[in-house]
Order: sequence, then C-alpha cells, then structure tokens
Amino acid sequence: MSNIPTAHITAKEGDFAPTVLMPGDPLRSRFIAENFLENPVLVNNVRGVQGYTGLYKGKRVSVMASGMGMPSIGIYSYELFNFYGVENIIRVGTAGMLNQKLKVRDIVVGMSAYTNSNFGAQYGFNGNVAPCCSWELLKKAMEAGERLGQVPIPGALYSSDIFYDESQAGVALQKLGVLAVEMEAAALYLNAARAGKNALAICTISDNPFTGEELSAEERQNNFTKMMEIALEIA
Repeated sequence: MSNIPTAHITAKEGDFAPTVLMPGDPLRSRFIAENFLENPVLVNNVRGVQGYTGLYKGKRVSVMASGMGMPSIGIYSYELFNFYGVENIIRVGTAGMLNQKLKVRDIVVGMSAYTNSNFGAQYGFNGNVAPCCSWELLKKAMEAGERLGQVPIPGALYSSDIFYDESQAGVALQKLGVLAVEMEAAALYLNAARAGKNALAICTISDNPFTGEELSAEERQNNFTKMMEIALEIA
C-alpha cells in the first residue's frame, strides 16, 4: 500500500525531483519557482505550503516550503525522504547572527547544528546531539559560491525550538564559535541521516539579535537571491 499522498502533501508519485530546495516561507517557495524555474508546476498546496517542480538550466528541480520550526520541517522532510524518494533537501532560509564578525546578508552553511530540541531522542540516543550536513552538498555549495562571487561561511548553526528565548543561550554559543541561530536545520539533518539521504542548510543572515538590526519581511522573502542561486547550482 502506498504512503502517498499524505495528510500534508497531495503530490503524486514522481511529482518531486530528486533534489528539493526548502525555504521556510511558502511565499519564498513561490518566488523561487516563478523567478528561477522554467515551466514550474504546483504539485502541493495543502495548508498553503506550496511545492513546485520545474527546470533549472535544463535540470529538474523542486522547491517546497517547510513552515517554521523543527516539528514542521520534521514532517515535510520525513515524507519527502521516505515516501517520495527525494535524495537531497537543501534548506534555503534565514538566520540571526551569533558570531559578531558576520554581517547582515552574509551567507552561512551549517556544517553541523547544535540544538535545544529533543527531536533526536526518537532515534534512540538520549544525550546531546549535533547532527552534520552532507559533505558532498557542502563541498558543492562552497564551489558554487566561489563561481557566483559570494562564498558561504561554513560552521556550526544553532537550531532553537524557541524564538523568544529568555535563556540567553546565544551568549554561551558565541563562545563556542557558533555562527548563527535558526529553527530547522537540526531536524532536517537528523531525518536525512536516518533515511540515508543528504541535507544542507544554507542561510542568509537576516538580523542581529544582539543589536536589533534586521531586514524587513519583504526583503527576506524576495532579496536573498544569491543563496537561492547557490542552492539551485548544486541541485
């Protein structure tokens, strides 16, 4: 008996390409499809979480939103990896800088993802875990960034379950050299590891939690094109 369609994705078998770009925002998913893909076809719109498949430089590529947070990306990435046969998921999202040497609009790639989430406990490990990205995708992203004139900065991310976090975890993580905070990479990396698939988080720095500097919602949705191009080049 087929596991598709699911309660969250109504796409048919074969509707998704082997590589899926995954922004958090459904509007960013539509922006990528409309501005970068040839002949994009809407393959999912359950709960407004838009998924498209089209061509980029002649290669079939998909893009679908994840929503916000690890529970949400955990559902979508699990179903794509395990039910739809997707091999690679590349998160294209935003992050808040922890390392104060960064600048707004810098691009970072998550070699690993610290987390305060208990998401990984389901896989039988009860200690702290910081899952890693796919080395192959990371290497390709660095090479693509060099070709495109904006080399990403590799390092650790912090995937937090809490947006308005009163624990001030960012202060301690700064001392450990963590680049930036976001809310999805750790769950994506864990699902990829369990499924034997590949994942990478590419994030553009959108704000500085320590100074209050931030970009608008419209800028986050439409202006981070270099990050999108890097992801599409390695799809």
